[in-house]
Amino acid sequence: MSLHTRASLTRFGAASMIPAVMTIAFFRELGPLVTGLLVAGRVGAGIGAQLAGMRVTEQVDALESLAVDSFKYLVVTRVLACIIALPVLTVLMDYAGLLGGLISEVALSNLSIPLYVNRAFASLDWSDYIPTTLKTAVFGLMIGTISCYLGYTAKGGAAGVGQASTRSVVLSSLLLILVNIILVKLTLFLFPEGA
Repeated sequence: MSLHTRASLTRFGAASMIPAVMTIAFFRELGPLVTGLLVAGRVGAGIGAQLAGMRVTEQVDALESLAVDSFKYLVVTRVLACIIALPVLTVLMDYAGLLGGLISEVALSNLSIPLYVNRAFASLDWSDYIPTTLKTAVFGLMIGTISCYLGYTAKGGAAGVGQASTRSVVLSSLLLILVNIILVKLTLFLFPEGA
């Protein structure tokens, strides 16, 4: 992103804005959305396939025959894990993106590290950190719920496992993008100073 942004901003004489642009882009949109899509693709497929496999091979029925609440044991724990993990992964994604931008800028423009950090965080406020990181908890709830539902209700043997896995990724990704649009509008309405 730093390399693409550099070409455009240099043309307008605004190359010094690259750290601020990178930071705002990562913390507001790229970090949460890309993290959500990656988790939907990897974890959503895994949850859907795992629960579908357990349903098809009657492991869920075996748990219920042992008087274990399979919903609490299998579904609630996975949904909670997604809700907790997504904000943490988003923060890691944000800072990893900024580190990549720092390496790129230091290599290309001989910008000092303290100057990059000062420029990167000078334009940010708490309204840029908190709402966008918290919206990923909503993403985690969606991914976990959709994947668990599709896996938990799977039917049809091995073909059903594959369908549950594929549907988990597709439905989670599409709804994630749609909900992201709604949450961005809501964030801009609640925190207009960050706009």
